[in-house]
Amino acid sequence: QVQLVESGGGLVQAGGSLRLSCAASRRTFSIYAMGWFRQAPGKEREFVAAIRWIVGASSYYADSVKGRFTISGDNAKKTVYLQMNSLKPEDTAVYYCAASNVQYYSGSYYQNHWVAYWGQGTQVTVSS
Repeated sequence: QVQLVESGGGLVQAGGSLRLSCAASRRTFSIYAMGWFRQAPGKEREFVAAIRWIVGASSYYADSVKGRFTISGDNAKKTVYLQMNSLKPEDTAVYYCAASNVQYYSGSYYQNHWVAYWGQGTQVTVSS
């Protein structure tokens, strides 16, 4: 059983920064993409950012976080990070780590069809 363990959530004032981390509990399997989704109260889970390792690394961002959030990771260590700067109250949500074991996924990373594994979620609260 693969588990994704997140850390780094918390409470921060608007304009502040947080860094989320996620690590897979098992490293004896292949992962080709990892990323983050978030879900605010009363809303659907939405894409935040993803990183794909095929030839080098490619990253994808939701328009709402582009320029403020940076995704990075290590394929060999099965880890992914989300550096969140200039946080806004509307970034408040439970953030979920996601991972894929599909090597040549041809669909969109902006939706959740590529996700094979989910983390348990970590709360991020941004106060105004």
